[in-house]
Amino acid sequence: MVRRRRDGAAAGPAGATVTRVHGVTSLRVNGTVHEVPTLPDRTLLRILRSELGLTGTKYGCGEGECGACTVLVRGAAALACRLTLGEVAGAEITTIEGLRGASGLTAVQRAFAEIGAYQCGYCTPGMVLRATAFLRERPEPTRAEIAGALNGNLCRCCGYGRILDAVERAAVRARENGEPL
Repeated sequence: MVRRRRDGAAAGPAGATVTRVHGVTSLRVNGTVHEVPTLPDRTLLRILRSELGLTGTKYGCGEGECGACTVLVRGAAALACRLTLGEVAGAEITTIEGLRGASGLTAVQRAFAEIGAYQCGYCTPGMVLRATAFLRERPEPTRAEIAGALNGNLCRCCGYGRILDAVERAAVRARENGEPL
């Protein structure tokens, strides 16, 4: 929902200013500002995939139940299928395409690849982003805490054991080697 400030400008969540010029809203995704048509009810998922060509964010259920569409909004994991343009205008959004480490991959991405924490790969972008947000908040988690943090991300191939192993490995690497998450 877009609210109006006293000066008449639109304001998003937490007072973030919504920039509107001739029916266009500025959206910052992966460090780049994009101008998208101002239709506040469109979902972030639709904008990312259809308008910006960022197809790493997957459409799963469209109901916020599977986690395939997980992105980072202001550094926190969020479901792109449940967010509208009006809710994210002015926020920094990171998709799987925007994660970068010093060697190209982050600790979480490298651990997923090394351990083979994916089968079909459809859930992987959402899992990686959820794990990234979690490890930034909780750098020394237990396996049970990792499982709880990933609870909202479903894997149809049932690769949960390897996914948990990968997140544990990424946490160790980030702590011991200073690898970016």
